Amino acid sequence: PALCLGSLSQNQNTYDGLTRIKNVQQIEMGKARMTPWYFSPYPQELCSLPVIYICEFCLKYLKSNNCLKRHKIKCKLFHPPGNEIYRKNNISVFEIDGRKNKNYAQNLCLIAKLFLDHKTLYYDTDPFLFYVMTEYDQFGLHMVGYFSKEKESSEDYNVACILTLPCHQKKGYGRLLIEFSYLLSQVEGKLGSPEKPLSDLGLLSYRSYWSNAVLEALIQYLDSPTESPPSLTILELCDRLCMKKEDVISTLQHLNLIHYYKGQYIICLSNEIIDQHRKSMFRRKVRIDEKYLQWQPKDWSKRGKW
Repeated sequence: PALCLGSLSQNQNTYDGLTRIKNVQQIEMGKARMTPWYFSPYPQELCSLPVIYICEFCLKYLKSNNCLKRHKIKCKLFHPPGNEIYRKNNISVFEIDGRKNKNYAQNLCLIAKLFLDHKTLYYDTDPFLFYVMTEYDQFGLHMVGYFSKEKESSEDYNVACILTLPCHQKKGYGRLLIEFSYLLSQVEGKLGSPEKPLSDLGLLSYRSYWSNAVLEALIQYLDSPTESPPSLTILELCDRLCMKKEDVISTLQHLNLIHYYKGQYIICLSNEIIDQHRKSMFRRKVRIDEKYLQWQPKDWSKRGKW
């Protein structure tokens, strides 16, 4: 059976030890050949082959390059299924319903499991939405990464699982995916957060995004005409960033910006921190631009929406 990946959580006690053993030697997807890091439950007859070939548009897995060539003649997709909800320049994001596009969602999860450890395995993709980021060229829209989220999350989690394909890492796509997840939370009018606890790698990625987002919001506030002395509460900062209170506080503590002074907690920003942040943001060439989002949230509590 195919699967859906759960959270970025580390504490998954139900893992069978055998599933921690890497079972796929290599996969070929588009122009990239990648070496998996972890186990993924592909059919056993494919796992014995040196390479599993994957259609980069529909994500169907095949046993040989000849099979892939024959499949390409019949496959009419040049982009992910679902709705294109964002496009700016050569970057697009597609929203894919795990119920309406079950085969694609299941195949996506199989790929993701090759590169993500400590995941809960679900054998039903219906409760999930998948947001696939693509890069456009003359041959189509090629997947660079994705994140999933539950249609209904009691904790308002805005990400269940997130991955940038190894062949597209170190290009800033991971940060773009996180940024996009918070843009969706903003449109929903919610404070979002990834499922907890985070893996070490997940925490590293989110800590970087949160640090930049918090510093940017604080510097923008200081640059705007405000009362003197400036006054900004933690809750106001949460609302500006659509971040949960615990994530904002942990980020301020990580950056060592919170200090106790004359009976109250204050946020201290040095000129050195401001300069470092501005240099860092200047190097970022690609950002998510909310003007290019074409999306309305659905009320998934009404089962008719499913």
